[in-house]
Amino acid sequence: MNCTHVFDELFGSLLAPVRPPDCWLDELRVMDQNVTLRAIAAGLAGSALVFTGIVIGSRGLSHFDPELVFYAIGSILTAFAVAYRFTIWSQRPPTKVYLRRGIQLLFKGGFPRRRTSVAVAADKFVAQNFIRRRGWYRWIMHLCLSGGCTLAFAVTFPLVFGWVYFSASAGNSEIYLVKVLGFTVDSFDIRSLKGAIMFNMLNIAAVFVMIGLVMAAIRRFTDAGERATQKFLEDILPLLLIFAVTVTGLGLTVSYKFMAGTGHGFLVIVHLFSVLALLFYIPFGKLFHMFQRICSLCVALCQREGEAGPRAFCVSCGDDFTSAMHVADLKGVLDELGFNYRFATSYGEVHYQDICPACRRRLVALNQGASIG
Repeated sequence: MNCTHVFDELFGSLLAPVRPPDCWLDELRVMDQNVTLRAIAAGLAGSALVFTGIVIGSRGLSHFDPELVFYAIGSILTAFAVAYRFTIWSQRPPTKVYLRRGIQLLFKGGFPRRRTSVAVAADKFVAQNFIRRRGWYRWIMHLCLSGGCTLAFAVTFPLVFGWVYFSASAGNSEIYLVKVLGFTVDSFDIRSLKGAIMFNMLNIAAVFVMIGLVMAAIRRFTDAGERATQKFLEDILPLLLIFAVTVTGLGLTVSYKFMAGTGHGFLVIVHLFSVLALLFYIPFGKLFHMFQRICSLCVALCQREGEAGPRAFCVSCGDDFTSAMHVADLKGVLDELGFNYRFATSYGEVHYQDICPACRRRLVALNQGASIG
């Protein structure tokens, strides 16, 4: 195939605008309705799953603490909102393609491929090296915030749901048994180091979170770029909510350990409302990105697969410019959105995505010049 002739024919074809089909808007409306129904169904399923988990995990609510009922209700409502928004977000054509392709790659192949997937997940979610490459200060700040919050969630939800609880040993009241789903999995002396860590796990998490919050506040007050671009609802409010939860949680410990319970009742109410506010903010604010990070894992898997797989060559200049899998996915997204970027030439059908970025820029420049002339 003569690449120069293909380029000339594409130049003539691109002078005509690309339009979606006439029924495109109607199809989008139907698609939006279907997505909304699926999102509501997913939200109800998420809430039902959490409620069922609470009932079953607490052995028919026999190990559920009634004092924590409002935290449990907040968790159930949050599960609905998270599942609803995640479904809406995941149905966007580009997101859907990456999620579908990422899941395929995750379960495709043998142990070496799965080991690579685990390594990518550890890099993205645990080590967060993509933030470290932006600066050590931001990396430490994010590790403290994400690590502290993750530890707090990992401790709080099982306790609230009645999945984990402690009971004194029958033979020795200073030996506590750790019960998980009603089964004894561990024991410890309340006066031991292990006991101190067990009873202060949330306080340890709070200390890490406070370090991250202080670092974040310093950065947002001193960094000119952050001050110019930050928004209250997206950047300041989540830090204030996390700060409220952390401070009131630490205040409860200070109250019953060092102040003979002074102000404990008031702190309990404030802590409850701050936790509920944080839970309800998660699905609709910046903190939802911790669920969206799943897509970044899928993107990384797609990039690795694309580097090792077949390549795509420009139909104009013949250069290798990306992976064939990436081009195929882009074509699928454009088709789903209703845009037809295929052009008939004497050499066969050519898609705009089969052209490398450099040649696309040349085509745009030539089209602009032709329209002006």
